[in-house]
Amino acid sequence: MELMEAVKTRRSIRKFTDKPVPKEMIETILKAAMLAPSAGNQQPWHFIVVTDREKLDKVPDFHPYAGMIRQAGVAIVVCGAPEGLKWPDFWVQDCSAAIENLLLAARDLGLGTVWTGVYPLEDRIVKTRQLFGIPENVQPLAIIPLGWPATEFKAQDRYDKARVHYENW
Repeated sequence: MELMEAVKTRRSIRKFTDKPVPKEMIETILKAAMLAPSAGNQQPWHFIVVTDREKLDKVPDFHPYAGMIRQAGVAIVVCGAPEGLKWPDFWVQDCSAAIENLLLAARDLGLGTVWTGVYPLEDRIVKTRQLFGIPENVQPLAIIPLGWPATEFKAQDRYDKARVHYENW
């Protein structure tokens, strides 16, 4: 698949089949995530790959927009570890870039994903940290359910020239 096709057809997928996702595909997706740019090449990201059905099913108990995770075969919890970095305030941007790479790599493989935000909402941070055993010095940013989509990908054009400014606002 060409990059622009992946970009144009990547969508938040909220319905999944029960077909398992091969570990090789998950590793490919994580490799793509770790190729993302980061401030000073600090790479503050950490990824928790979750297939435990019991854990996945608990996420909607504290995350009101993560109900689809009950159908997903796997989820990836994306975290940042800013402590001790030269530029610790950029962990959110760095991990967000990694998530975008992750989403596009999954799309390239025919998998569906949806970005469910955790940070900066304190209740979601606390519950995510508890459920997945995340240390206090590590921040959970998002939970990405992924799996084989039960819906189709459709290309969209969202270009809005009214949002583009040259030289000045």
